[in-house]
Amino acid sequence: MLTFDQKLAIIAEFPELVRKDVSLGRVNFHFEGSRYDKKTVVYHLHPGGNGFVYAARIAGQSTDDKGFVNIREYPEAELRSLLRQAIDSLADGPDAPQSSDATDPSSSSASSADGLPTSWRNAEGHLLQLSYTDDLWYVYDGPNLEMAFETEDEARAYLEEEGFSPA
Repeated sequence: MLTFDQKLAIIAEFPELVRKDVSLGRVNFHFEGSRYDKKTVVYHLHPGGNGFVYAARIAGQSTDDKGFVNIREYPEAELRSLLRQAIDSLADGPDAPQSSDATDPSSSSASSADGLPTSWRNAEGHLLQLSYTDDLWYVYDGPNLEMAFETEDEARAYLEEEGFSPA
């Protein structure tokens, strides 16, 4: 297990994170460049080594009910990777430029069963994301959950009824 000081040193390698000291010697780190309301990346890092990283927007990452992962036993390389993914997940907001794969019409109707969200746009340009996680299909409006469905067909039917088509 990494010590508190080792974890602080790893986190300090990410200049985009701002340290915020909180009670009982704990430390939070915020990402002010977040495109979402959520800015806390590291939550309650404790001198005993316990702490949490926000990972709710990382595909395939198991989190608690608040979207955090306990990093108490994380090795150095995995902690670095998790922090990078957490920052990137908050930097890529709903208006972020999309990769060429996401804008390629041939891939726009591809299934998002691989955990990667697909974008849906309406006539006014409003963007929703459809993603598959934990055996459910979720429709997000930015960081906010719009709807959840048991099947992809139900989710797609809902989006089409609301005037959205694959972006």
